[in-house]
Amino acid sequence: MRIANPQIEAELRREELRAEEYGGDDPLDPLPKEGGAIPLPADEQKPDPYKVGWDGPDDPENPQNWSRARKWFITVLCLLMTVNVTFASSAPSAAGEYIAAEFHTSTELGYLVTSIFLCGYVVGPSLWGPGSELFGRRIIFRVTLVLYVLFHLGQALAHDMATLLVTRFFTGLFACAPLTNCGGVIVDIWDPITRGTAVALFSAGVFVGPVLGPIVGGFLTMSPLGWRWVFWIMMIFAGACTVMAILFLPETYAPVLLQWKAQKLRKADPEANAKIYAEHERSDWSAKGIFHRTLYRPIQMLLLEPILILVTLYLSLVYGILYALFEALPVIFMGTRGFNIGQSGLIFIGVGIGTTIGAYMTIPLSKHYPALVAKWRGFPPPEQRLLGAMIGAPTLVIGCFWLGWTGQYSSIHWIVPAIATVPIGASVALVFNSFLAYLIDTYLQYSASAFSANAMVRSCVGAAFPLFTVQMFDKLGINWACTLIGFCALLLAPSPFLFYKYGTWIRTKSKFSPCLDLVIAKELAAAEAAAVKGTEKV
Repeated sequence: MRIANPQIEAELRREELRAEEYGGDDPLDPLPKEGGAIPLPADEQKPDPYKVGWDGPDDPENPQNWSRARKWFITVLCLLMTVNVTFASSAPSAAGEYIAAEFHTSTELGYLVTSIFLCGYVVGPSLWGPGSELFGRRIIFRVTLVLYVLFHLGQALAHDMATLLVTRFFTGLFACAPLTNCGGVIVDIWDPITRGTAVALFSAGVFVGPVLGPIVGGFLTMSPLGWRWVFWIMMIFAGACTVMAILFLPETYAPVLLQWKAQKLRKADPEANAKIYAEHERSDWSAKGIFHRTLYRPIQMLLLEPILILVTLYLSLVYGILYALFEALPVIFMGTRGFNIGQSGLIFIGVGIGTTIGAYMTIPLSKHYPALVAKWRGFPPPEQRLLGAMIGAPTLVIGCFWLGWTGQYSSIHWIVPAIATVPIGASVALVFNSFLAYLIDTYLQYSASAFSANAMVRSCVGAAFPLFTVQMFDKLGINWACTLIGFCALLLAPSPFLFYKYGTWIRTKSKFSPCLDLVIAKELAAAEAAAVKGTEKV
């Protein structure tokens, strides 16, 4: 049903364009809400003849109008980069004890090899997110990926633990650029209908990499090559991905592309086009402005937005469980069943199968979305993204209890706890895909700040879990350690159901959620009421 109100039509178009142009990081703060939604400023209805924009809705320079083949190639390239950097996060986890033994340090320092990498993930988003907004996504990818490759040398050639940990931190710092910016690339090029599938594919890379890491790292560590070859293989893989990114990844960030267009026009005819400008050139890029968007706004949202707070808590727990598995599965299968480190790594295949199933399930769960987008003029209720989390939340609880109480007893065949990793992996992917898409649709042009806050907190939790996992499993036992984690998951499991029922009301109280679906809902209700009255008169 089409909306006739021109004011609402203009408001929807404005929000759509700003979400596309700024990749979820609008430099302007939201205006106060009116009637539960952010209003359209009157001055924005008057176009500026000197402001550069796209040459119509079909401009081939607009990344949203690139061919589907090109978009999917870019998406797959982002997936490959994501798999690479997440593979690097977990591959040395199997070698922690061997590294500690060679450098004559405690086993706990060996676990830091994984945790210190994730500490780099905490710092990185505040650097590479704003960097991509100022200079463009492509240059940030190129610089960070080259440095990411080079810092592998310090790990492969390290002669003491301090050198290894310092270079490992910087590797994680530069590695998080794809995790920070690939989501922005997907928003840059995909419409809301296909974006869900693209995000699911990207999210699969977030989980496939950590799953592959222990498998490859385990066999390399116990082979004659030794643990140093874990880092050499990581460097070779990283180098190949970096070369592909440098050669084939284009600039996708619309404000930078429009800035380049304005610069070309001024250069082509300095006199006639002297007043031509791009909005990006007039944005606040002072230290105060950058600090406001990259640190103040994410922290402000994390403290004031109930949706973001609860989603961040839940995703942090899920992320922590994923990285806890790197230490927990060897305890379960090496400690009680006598597996070697390579065989223990193979158990992660179950996690990989699960995450693949979870990512695939996003596709059928999104089949109703094109009809919703048409009905809701491109802005359907974000709560429609929660179906996957509503399946994944109880599945995660079941998986944790299953793994703990079958993994505890060596009399139970190893295949039983190994199969438990499949529902755990599936639930991790379902919850992540669902909630990340929910954050995008809830905050639209402010979703980058929500992602930044979420990424920093969950990376802190992910870095902490490997440090106490082994001790927790040793003290509590496999059964009660998994039960504790399962109860934490059970405590947060109602989240997607509560958001599905009450999310609309919560969003009306949010400063940063535009709530355009509420405006559309009023129009739809009015149209339906008018149709009913017309039928009654007849």
